Order: sequence, then structure tokens, then C-alpha cells
Amino acid sequence: MELREAVEMIGRIRRNIGEVVVGKENVVDLLLAALLGNGHVLLEDVPGTGKTLLAKALAKSLGGEFKRIQFTPDLLPSDLSGINFYNQKTGDFEFRSGPVFTHVLLADEINRATPRTQSSLLECMEERQVTIDGVTHELAAPFFVMATQNPVDQQGTFPLPEAQLDRFLMRIAMGYPTSDEGVSILGRFKEHQPLAELLPVASAAEVAEAQRFTQTVRTAEDLLVYIVAITEATRKHPEVKLGASPRASMSLLRASQGLALIRGRDYVTPDDIKAVAVPVLAHRLLLRHSLRGADNPGAEVVRQVLEQVEVPAEAVLAAQGKRGD
Repeated sequence: MELREAVEMIGRIRRNIGEVVVGKENVVDLLLAALLGNGHVLLEDVPGTGKTLLAKALAKSLGGEFKRIQFTPDLLPSDLSGINFYNQKTGDFEFRSGPVFTHVLLADEINRATPRTQSSLLECMEERQVTIDGVTHELAAPFFVMATQNPVDQQGTFPLPEAQLDRFLMRIAMGYPTSDEGVSILGRFKEHQPLAELLPVASAAEVAEAQRFTQTVRTAEDLLVYIVAITEATRKHPEVKLGASPRASMSLLRASQGLALIRGRDYVTPDDIKAVAVPVLAHRLLLRHSLRGADNPGAEVVRQVLEQVEVPAEAVLAAQGKRGD
């Protein structure tokens, strides 16, 4: 895949999602950046802001298989991964695959399932495989998890542990629409459901190829140092008990490469890194008690870090120079 082909595919997906989702261009770009970076996304916001609608619109835009799971307290790990059942006719055990065997998985209200069920997603999200009764089953490529949760309602929920949160490349908040967007939403949905009419505009094979191409997006050495400096600064922040890990550094790199490709470039700039820093890092920080009561304190810490860490301006020219070679 070449840059032009990747940019054209991304454009088709963005326009297709725009047929259903009003506004939220930045949210859509972050979602696509996570997909291109071969990561997973946690959509977190109050009910009714369009989290599930956005996830379904992206899933229907891709030509691969899509499955949705409504997480509830009685959901079992085997309900996700599948089971070996005894076939009385053949006298043998047969494997019946669960909904994780798909290209795009929507885990709706993930924090309503028990920790045991939540943890069953760890292996498939990180290693793209599922082990059942000692047998390992490979998952499809691409494999993209979009999980939703409501941060306000705590009754009957089980907060995701740090290890689970760390598996999500980004945590994205939808936010309320503007007044004009609200009017557009009513006008678009008053007579028909555009989601039902949405058709695929990219195949699963194209998305997998775009993910491989994203890994080749150039990142200057100074920008690699910049990424590490940002994550290290989170560990030294006085209000942070546990800072970003090396996995967070890798996630920041992958997300930056994905966003650069969405913006039509095959090289990363400091602006790409800063644009994805909050959704990539904020949910990975374990904060001290003094900040936990604030609105999105993790995001505030990341913004402070971005102001403190020096931006390597030379890296932009270096990246552009490589592109011209």
C-alpha cells in the first residue's frame, strides 16, 4: 500500500461515518488513528452522546465481520471466548467460537461485567489470540475492540483495573454536541435511520494493509526522544503515583503515526504527538488523592507535562527532509 491509497481509504471511511455521526471530526480521527495503530479504544462519556452509534458506524464502514456484546454482571468469560462442547452424535468435543472471533468487537458498557469477565479480554486484546482448554486459537486480522462505559453511573459497575485500562491505546470522550449539531442530529434522524443504510467502503484486508503501512510512517530520532521524555515526565510529576510505562511510549508512537497518516503525511510531527498525548496517556496514570476529585485529572497532568517538556523543533525539518529524499 502506498500513501495515496491509504489516504484515499481513510477519506472514504471518514465520509461514510459522517453520513451518520454529526460533527465529532476530532473524535473520529482519534478513533481511526487507534485503528491504524493496531490498538483498541475505550469510549467513555455519559449516556446518549453517541458512543455506540459511532462504534457501529465505523464497524459498518469496514467490510470485515462485526459483533457486539452487551456486558452484564452475569456474563461469563466463556460467553466471550467460546467453549468446547460435547457432540453426542460424533462422540467428540467440538469448539464453538465466541464473539471475540471477529474483526471489530463492540464491548458495550464493559464496566458492568465482573472483573473475571473483563480480564478474559486481556489475552485477545494484547496477543490477538485466545487459549481455551490449553489450545491457542488465533484471532482475525485486523482485530479491533471498541469498548464503551458510563463514567457517571457507578451503581452495579466494576471499574476497570489499571492492567485492563493499559490495554486500550486510547480513552476518548465524545462530549455533547453544539446547538447547531444538535439541530442537525434531529433533522438527520427524524425520518429515517442512516446507520441502517450504511455500506462498507473498505475491506478488512485493506485495513490490515493500512495498519502495516502505518508502522512505516517515519518518526525522526528527536521525536522518539521527545515521546520518551513525555512518558518519563509523567513518572516524575508530583501528583502522579504511577506514571506511564514503556507500553505507553509505544502506544504514543503508534497513535502519532496513525494520526500523521490521517493528516495525509508519511512522517510524524510534534503536533501529531501532542494531539494524541491526552487520550493515550491520561487513563494510564495512577494519581494521588489530591487530584482524584478534579474533572479528568489525568488529562490535566498530561497537559502540564506537554507544557514542560521541550519540543524538538529540528525534528520537523528532519522528518520533512527524509520525506524528500
